[in-house]
Amino acid sequence: MGIVAGLDSSTESTRIVVCDTDTGAVLRQGYAPHPHTEGDPQAWLISLGEAAAGGLLEGVQAIGVSAQQNGLLALDAGGVLVRPAMLGNDKRMQPSAADLTDALGGRAAWAQAVGSVPQPGQMVAKLRWLARNEPESAQRIAALLQPHDWLVWQLLGRPLRRTTDRGAASGTGLWSAATGSWRPDLVELALGRQAVLPDVLAPAEPAGHTPEGLLISAGTGETMAAAFGLGVGPGDAVISLGASGSVFAVHHEALVDDTGTITSLADATGMHLPVVHTLNAVRVLRGTAELLGTDLPGLSELALQSSPGSYGLVMLPYLEGERTPHLPHTAGTLAGLRRESMKREHLARAAFEGMLCGLTDALDVLRTRGVQVRRVFLLGPAAELPAVQVIAPALFGTQVVVPQPADYAALGAARQAAWALGVQQGGLAPHEPPMWPAAAGQAFDPGEDLAVGQAVRQQYAAVREQTHPGAFQAG
Repeated sequence: MGIVAGLDSSTESTRIVVCDTDTGAVLRQGYAPHPHTEGDPQAWLISLGEAAAGGLLEGVQAIGVSAQQNGLLALDAGGVLVRPAMLGNDKRMQPSAADLTDALGGRAAWAQAVGSVPQPGQMVAKLRWLARNEPESAQRIAALLQPHDWLVWQLLGRPLRRTTDRGAASGTGLWSAATGSWRPDLVELALGRQAVLPDVLAPAEPAGHTPEGLLISAGTGETMAAAFGLGVGPGDAVISLGASGSVFAVHHEALVDDTGTITSLADATGMHLPVVHTLNAVRVLRGTAELLGTDLPGLSELALQSSPGSYGLVMLPYLEGERTPHLPHTAGTLAGLRRESMKREHLARAAFEGMLCGLTDALDVLRTRGVQVRRVFLLGPAAELPAVQVIAPALFGTQVVVPQPADYAALGAARQAAWALGVQQGGLAPHEPPMWPAAAGQAFDPGEDLAVGQAVRQQYAAVREQTHPGAFQAG
């Protein structure tokens, strides 16, 4: 038996779990918010120290690090930041992402190169923005890190060697999950010059040891850490319900998608995490709830007073445009208005069915590429709404699991630390992570409702195809 810790440095806080290496049981937990200093990574270290106060890490033999994705920490030749950290939610890079897409020859060229088309959050778009808008800073850049890379480097005492993992690297737009290699030519394309990228570690390979001898594992991004903490594997998909949505699944190979609909990420175990994003998820429910003068629980209650198909009312939930299908300049549509369908409960149900059908479209993008989906994990507070739990299984066509709330990214980081420690001690193989229990949660089966779900989907697809003919085929 040993003790390991996983720390997750998100956009707002640091969460730490201390776990038993053999069972994954959580022994202790810590939490601290980040000081409100936008772009100052020292705030992450302050938060980490506060979360670990009171002897939380006593007896810990290894630490894994998970952190917010799509950040950029640009260092000069001396390892000093050339400017404040650029975070993943920075919206200024949209024109830069579009410029880069054209510069390499379009969406298909990028998909073939690195498995994704440039998005505003990615490191590659941030580099192009810096080159165009802060040329003096851009000229000083010598090395590039993401938040988890920087935290690992700090914990190790800022060694000469800087590292990352496959998962975090695959989200930069500069590393290909298919080939397992960086593309320095794309750094040159974006920044106008070269910069040093971190070494990409294997899943169970340690980043190093602290001066005190504490093992620090490779670390990874929050999405990959959460998947590892949940215990998902082949046959599992994860759908995250935020204002926007994301669907990813564990797969044995990288998927190259010339339309750019699939972002080909790597996971924390040596497998792959193809991801499909939607721009509209819970924002659809919130907007409808406001329209009807209620809140999300009230909207759920209303929806369950209607019946499948919402009396013919269909909502295409493209309120902010849409990524899946690629309709960036469209708006939402409400179809099927008849006198009998013009009731609050039918509109409420149409909102849930529209949101979930949009996510099922995203899920089907993966299914049509050979990704097996036998179970769907549904994440986010909206997953607790009864209407979601009733409607989703029939539309997804599979069992839906709503996990109990837990710090899954921190748990995934701890599990990675236990893996690296086990390999170092000789008790685990580099290709076999520790067998910790999968996330506990409620399971909902479609039962006899599969045919009903198919009918709802056909009604939705007919309206989508009539309103936006060939949207999916057009990419």
